[in-house]
Amino acid sequence: METPRHVHILWTNDNPVTAEKMVFMYGLNSLKHGWWDNVTIIVWGATAALVAQDANIQKRLKELMAGGVAVSACKACAQELGIVDPLLNLGLELKYWGQLLTELLQSGAPMLTI
Repeated sequence: METPRHVHILWTNDNPVTAEKMVFMYGLNSLKHGWWDNVTIIVWGATAALVAQDANIQKRLKELMAGGVAVSACKACAQELGIVDPLLNLGLELKYWGQLLTELLQSGAPMLTI
């Protein structure tokens, strides 16, 4: 059986250092070095507010997306936090991730949770 070549990074930690030195670094280097064919960062919870408010984080996410990393945010979180428009304006995909996350976990798909 072939190992799945798509990793999802569930990013729920709103610490900017963790974002820079783990989520962004690993996500982009995974593609550059061919560790994974596809990388998707899932923005969830407090992280969504960080993304909506922090210009440096926004800049870095745009760089990641330009480098091929997919970035998707929890639509329910964005709605509850009142930040749908700022996230859409950054080019993030918004999805209701609850069921999708459950399906990924149940399938055994590779996932990092930060």
